[in-house]
Amino acid sequence: MLTIEKKPLVVGKYVSTQHVDTVIRNYKQERWIQNSERIGKEDSLSGWWSIEEVEDFLEKAKMYGGDGVKFYFGAYSKDFADVPEYAGRQTLVMVATKQKEGAAGTTVNKDIYITEGEKSNILAYNMTSLCPPRCGKSDGTDVESPEIGITLVDKGKGGLMVI
Repeated sequence: MLTIEKKPLVVGKYVSTQHVDTVIRNYKQERWIQNSERIGKEDSLSGWWSIEEVEDFLEKAKMYGGDGVKFYFGAYSKDFADVPEYAGRQTLVMVATKQKEGAAGTTVNKDIYITEGEKSNILAYNMTSLCPPRCGKSDGTDVESPEIGITLVDKGKGGLMVI
């Protein structure tokens, strides 16, 4: 009997609160400020999906042979009409992937496309609840104070800002 050894697909790890705080603070200082200035409003810092949405997406990904998920960074167009307050802000897109053998024994994570009728589409999920503008509850009616990644930003003549 031939046994094929499956390579583990684990690439991440659980991290500490300090690690999360550090990477968020780095992002705010090195990218978020400039992004916000460029688009003329506070850019999004996070996106939220319910566990049910994520589980549903993962089930569908598995149904089509997926074994991973890529999170692509993206940005809505400046005239995004579906949710006007998202216009110009960055977002996350979940894309189902399947690991494949590449050249010279490397592995690549290929995006999954599914065919429905005559049309082929990427298996992806977007429209997260962005913060800002929707911080707190998913409907945007509640603003909670940030607990992680609090950063004091010196805006020069613009004063100080806590984000």
